[in-house]
Amino acid sequence: MAPPHRTPPWGISHQRTRTAGPTRRSLLAGVAALGALGAAGCSRVATASDVKGGDLLDRLKAQGVARLGIAGEIPFGYIDKNGELTGEAPELAKVIFKRLGVDRVQPVPTEFGSLIPGLASQQFDVVAAGMYINPDRCQQVIFSDPDYQMLDAFIVRKGNPMGLHNYEDVVKKKAKFATGTGYAEIAYAVEHGYKEDDILIVPDQVAGLNAVESGRVDVFAGTALTTREVVKKSHKAEVTEAFAPIVDGEPHVDGGGFAFRPDETNLRDAFNVELQKLKKSGELLRILKPFGFTENEMTDLTAKELCGG
Repeated sequence: MAPPHRTPPWGISHQRTRTAGPTRRSLLAGVAALGALGAAGCSRVATASDVKGGDLLDRLKAQGVARLGIAGEIPFGYIDKNGELTGEAPELAKVIFKRLGVDRVQPVPTEFGSLIPGLASQQFDVVAAGMYINPDRCQQVIFSDPDYQMLDAFIVRKGNPMGLHNYEDVVKKKAKFATGTGYAEIAYAVEHGYKEDDILIVPDQVAGLNAVESGRVDVFAGTALTTREVVKKSHKAEVTEAFAPIVDGEPHVDGGGFAFRPDETNLRDAFNVELQKLKKSGELLRILKPFGFTENEMTDLTAKELCGG
């Protein structure tokens, strides 16, 4: 999810907005296995200590396992058809926690909207779901620096007959527009003057592709990554070039990272140190590449920038 969710810093309630809304990018492979692992995530982690900056990292080293909150979203964090934890965020977490002296990670599946509440109530140690970083979420949790950035793209019919390349085109040409449940693209379209009540909301990018192929809509908006992946086997649809939506008159680029409880700055800071090493060595791209990420999704953005300060 990955971000899917994607999160504009202003308004309506969906995955990239101020309230952690429902899942943005859920596919059947991730969702089907949630029940099998749900029981494993029922117990709670130990409560936080009074140590300045938190002692969670020390406790995780002693336990030998870190619990990851995931939302069943391909390619961000999900359970595969073999019942194994995977996705860009869990695979990255495996590497970083290993370097921090924590041998294993364990998934705690939940709905996207329950990730921040679940983190706050200590059901897991970190959110590893490709969560977009925005100012409103930064009031509730602390984030690592983003491990990826993301632009938007459209799924359109082959040849892009209406010439739809951005949200302004969608509004001007009165295209029938769709996006996913909880997607930030809802707000982006509304920002450009599209009536929210006229937007067709579908569960995910697969349903969006089906809507375009069947002619129910002219365009489906999603992340550049998820849209380009889902159209690969389509004979009726294609994906447009990636673009940055305009927010408050400026191009806006989203970035996703890991979320921690506000008092666990020691863990977040140690995590960031290892993340930066992976960025500098190029290993980060190697870890994320199997999930469709490219050099274009690598970023030097910081959590501070995305949090609005």
